[in-house]
Amino acid sequence: MGRVAFITGASRGIGKVCALRLAREGWDIVVAAKSVEEDPRIPGTIHSAAREIAAFGTEVFPVRCNVRDVDSVQAAATSVLDHFGRVDAVINNAGALWWRPMDETPMKRFDLVMEVNARGAYAVSEAFLPAMKIQGSGHVVMMSPPVDLSVVPGHIAYSISKFGMTMIALGLAEEMRAHGIRGSALWPKTVIESFATINFGLGEPRFWRKADILADAVLEILNHPDLSNGRALIDEDFLREVGYTDFDRYNCVEGGTPLQLDSELMRVARS
Repeated sequence: MGRVAFITGASRGIGKVCALRLAREGWDIVVAAKSVEEDPRIPGTIHSAAREIAAFGTEVFPVRCNVRDVDSVQAAATSVLDHFGRVDAVINNAGALWWRPMDETPMKRFDLVMEVNARGAYAVSEAFLPAMKIQGSGHVVMMSPPVDLSVVPGHIAYSISKFGMTMIALGLAEEMRAHGIRGSALWPKTVIESFATINFGLGEPRFWRKADILADAVLEILNHPDLSNGRALIDEDFLREVGYTDFDRYNCVEGGTPLQLDSELMRVARS
């Protein structure tokens, strides 16, 4: 049996691309997401993603997991551990996006981003910690940014939820160091092609990078656990650190100019 990666939100988008990348390197994959039946508005289910990932020859285990529901998370963790007997990486990719100021963020929306992002990532990570402690190994990766206070105005709720994920990764890295468990956060330097990118009007394909750059960064985080542990990483910067030099191959359009994902861009996207 190979190493096992549990990836939330892996039925489509960035999560599925990460799953495909790890499977190509021999990882067994748990496709964890809510979608079990096709929705014409949002294509992809845990089963369709599993069939695609299985083409690489590793074992793929689809499991329904709603990160907002602790019982669902615990059931998913139990099912995975019963099946594989271990988990080596937990990739907290599932996310909720809301780029609006406080007076446009009712409590219902605040609760959504908190429950999916910070609380959901906490619940998933916590569910696997006992097994990782017994193993004496494991790596928790959060798809969340370094703490940058410049992005908070205009995105208070979202910033709290995403910075919360980063704090979990950094705190866990220290708390679990004696048990061989590592924690890292990862965020894109530029806009990545995704449903969120399209729905929030973040430019057009010539300004985007493929999700492959994040998938490669996840792989290298897991390949360099000591180097990545306890850090909030930016995809391009970390890939350069481990020797990558060609970033044009990640452009969605040949010759494109990817837009940097910063506070200015986030404000423009919201308007």
